Amino acid sequence: MPRFEPNPVRRPALISGASSGIGTATAYALAELGHPVALGARRVTECEAIAEKIRSNGGEAFAHFLDVTDGDSVDGFVSAAEAVHGPTEMVVSGAGDLEFGAADEMDPEAFSRQIQVHLVGAQRLAHRVLPGMRQRQRGDFVLIGSDCAERQRPLMGAYDAAKAGLEAMGRQMRMELEGTGIRASIVRPGPTLTGMGMDTTPEIIGPVGESWSKWGFARHGYFLRASDIANAIVAVVSAPRGAHIVLVEVQPEAPLDKLPTANSQETT
Repeated sequence: MPRFEPNPVRRPALISGASSGIGTATAYALAELGHPVALGARRVTECEAIAEKIRSNGGEAFAHFLDVTDGDSVDGFVSAAEAVHGPTEMVVSGAGDLEFGAADEMDPEAFSRQIQVHLVGAQRLAHRVLPGMRQRQRGDFVLIGSDCAERQRPLMGAYDAAKAGLEAMGRQMRMELEGTGIRASIVRPGPTLTGMGMDTTPEIIGPVGESWSKWGFARHGYFLRASDIANAIVAVVSAPRGAHIVLVEVQPEAPLDKLPTANSQETT
């Protein structure tokens, strides 16, 4: 006899921050596996376009406005998604943005907004969705962390603090959810090419790059693709019942070293 009933074949998923980057790539990846996906973000027009593309390819997708800093918005998103797709089986909490700056120089209100989006927004989703998962005794709640949570970088504003807090909450949730059938997991991207923070100016990003090099964070210029992180998320939620992938860190592979040529070999 199996220790756990297997997960359903069709597992409705909620994705916050789904209008671009990792969220969009995850929506495509899960929909391709036959899972209904609900795309939530403030940029709902972009979510609608992504959902339409998924539907045109034969998948199930639903788009709805979502502001994770607003409890009513979170409740409205979850309620609307479950009315269309049924009870939530998977959550991918990936809403976030990035504003560069020194921790002490950043406007306190802007600093607080970053914490609200990355950390408190994820808690709002958990508070809304986990009671239903507890009742069904199954579910996956995936937090998109960052390698900045463990290896902080200078001039990242509130991002380092927010991600460190988010991963701490994820580890706490794992302990609190033990025995409920709910798997709380962290997927931790390294440098990833997404739209987040890419609208900054050379005057801002120049000192950021210099400070990263000074502290040893810019070993090479290769970045991950959003699809690389989506593949890691798929691996986490696709693990069979009874196996819990707790933490996955994904880093970009470095460019290949040049092989020595025959002419470069020393002769004796």
